Amino acid sequence: MQHPKLKINNEDIPYAQYVLLDNGGVFDDDRKTFIKNLDTIDIQAVPGSGKTTALLAKLLILERHLPFEDGSGILVISHTNAAVDEIKNRIGQYCPKLFAYPNFVGTIQAFTDTFLAIPYYSQKYGKRPWRIDDEIYREKAGIFATKIFNGFSQQDQKNAKYYLHLKGIVNQYRFDIQNNKLILIDSLNGKLLDFIKPKGRTRPQNYLDFTSEEKGNIKKWLMIFKQQIMIDDGVLDYDDAYFLAKCYLLRYPKIKKLLQKRFRYIFVDEMQDIDSHQYNLLEKIFFNDGNSPSIYQRIGDKNQAIFSRDVKLEEIWKDRDKVLHIFGSRRLTSETAKVVEPFGMPRVQIEGRNLQEKALPPHLIVFDDNSIIDVLPKYCKLIKNYMDEGKIPKDCNHPFKAIAWRKGDDGKFGLKNYLPEYEPNISKSKIDYPNLKSNLFFAKNGGHQNSLVDIRKNILNAFLKVLRLEQIKNPDSKTGYYSIESLQKYLKEKQADFYDVFQLQIFHWCRNIYLEKTEDVFISIKQFIPQLLNCFDKKLEKSNNFVNDENLRETPELSDKSKKSVKKDNIYRCDKTGIEVEIGTVHSVKGQTHTATLYMESNYQGDFESNRLKICFEGKDHNFSKNPKNDVHKKESLRMVYVGFSRPTHLLCFAVHKDRYDKDIFKKNGWIEELIYDVRN
Repeated sequence: MQHPKLKINNEDIPYAQYVLLDNGGVFDDDRKTFIKNLDTIDIQAVPGSGKTTALLAKLLILERHLPFEDGSGILVISHTNAAVDEIKNRIGQYCPKLFAYPNFVGTIQAFTDTFLAIPYYSQKYGKRPWRIDDEIYREKAGIFATKIFNGFSQQDQKNAKYYLHLKGIVNQYRFDIQNNKLILIDSLNGKLLDFIKPKGRTRPQNYLDFTSEEKGNIKKWLMIFKQQIMIDDGVLDYDDAYFLAKCYLLRYPKIKKLLQKRFRYIFVDEMQDIDSHQYNLLEKIFFNDGNSPSIYQRIGDKNQAIFSRDVKLEEIWKDRDKVLHIFGSRRLTSETAKVVEPFGMPRVQIEGRNLQEKALPPHLIVFDDNSIIDVLPKYCKLIKNYMDEGKIPKDCNHPFKAIAWRKGDDGKFGLKNYLPEYEPNISKSKIDYPNLKSNLFFAKNGGHQNSLVDIRKNILNAFLKVLRLEQIKNPDSKTGYYSIESLQKYLKEKQADFYDVFQLQIFHWCRNIYLEKTEDVFISIKQFIPQLLNCFDKKLEKSNNFVNDENLRETPELSDKSKKSVKKDNIYRCDKTGIEVEIGTVHSVKGQTHTATLYMESNYQGDFESNRLKICFEGKDHNFSKNPKNDVHKKESLRMVYVGFSRPTHLLCFAVHKDRYDKDIFKKNGWIEELIYDVRN
């Protein structure tokens, strides 16, 4: 049964322009074509094309037709909760019906959980799953990993736990169905678990190569291990939801038709970011080999697929017969677009429609080993000079950023080489609560934390404060104190029996706080803290006030330590120019718009972008070898540079070492050189 078809006309578009665009802005022809299109089609859009805004315009117009006469609705799927929130924030007040039944706006995970995984689980086991969350699953799996299952020899238990530890697959393997049989597959690549030791890993002498029988017992043990977590405790990791969804569709094929009937229009934004199992699920339901009555539009940019876990970088997203291209970028100038184009796979046409009167060419900052610390100051100086000349606005709407692919915290060349004080794992300054009770209260009710993961962090941070107040130092830490990771490592290695109890208690505390039983948790933790201190041969003394203060203070305070750490926020501040630059990885800035972007080359798998992609910097198309395996790292590098280079509205810079700089190659595509190492020689 086909859904009745609607039509969007030119007369519908001014309303969407009024709501979404500033200062009387209008949609260009490319975006108007997309807005009016209501066929099953793919939309491939270049960076800065405004595709998400165009999608919102389509939704604004469709809202006027809701509810549909046949009772169907609209399904909007985006990759992250932040993206979903952006949709709600921008059009929520204009589209109340879109965010109500029978419509659904959410992530692919939320869709899978709501319509497939939870209903199937509830029907099969007679209860709802307690939690679908990777980190909670890891915690529960850590507890279960100490268990002994009946029916296995001691050696079988050791083999299974050794393999579990060796592969790090506490939540990196999942169930699948193949030929109506339950199997275990690797979550990362979808392959059958083979129980073969990885290359380069030395197995202890008492662990020989597993026999066929031993492999079978490992598989059985892992099956029981995962089933107990999933069924007995009702804790699933995110991938488990897709397994349950697959089971649901296999056992009840009519579910597919019901979902097709429920959703007339399906829009998936940032399609390139989904994983293969997510892709296959949506295809099976809403495309159904071209036999679905639903209109299914996939929107994104294949060249920005840097979040997929597919380790081979195989192309997950296969184009439809109909593909609508949006070539115009309102973010990029023609100068920047020209530089970005060769890094597409294949080369992509980008029309830079950021029409500035004084558009800037891309700049190279060429350094040597001695002048690498001058890269960021030089970048700031360029920004300041162009601001003084009026070529970069002084009241710009977007930040200045400096990015690299690799952090450099593993000893390889990366961000830390340019900025030694860069902290790879830094986050916003932690709020330091005046007492334990306030800490626990705000873990759930203070508006700062929402998930069990955040509650867990709050509890552990309270323990860390107790250790700091008692002056319990970590001899292996440069800061002198324990972090969450190092505390757990110490307890696991030095206090193994206590560690198991500790993990189990945290699990119960998190759940009880989530269930609004914070007062009970407060009493329980107060009683538990002396046991923790005993692991360090300490008693409750200096932290007594913090632990036993009964006053609930709803306004958290920053401690002196936290106030001092506010400056340590991965922002480079140039005193000479007054320019502030945010520092991060390419992954961290995907989807962002910058006023200026500095891309700093880094070492990945033994080579640098400037070497691996030399021909692209020249402006020519990349060349792949006949053996796809040889091109994996080149493809990864291409996508990183494509994403990184396509962020700025005004100035793009690239930092390259003089040993990898070929002037003749770079100048062919309009790069302007800045040789900072000459200053020192």
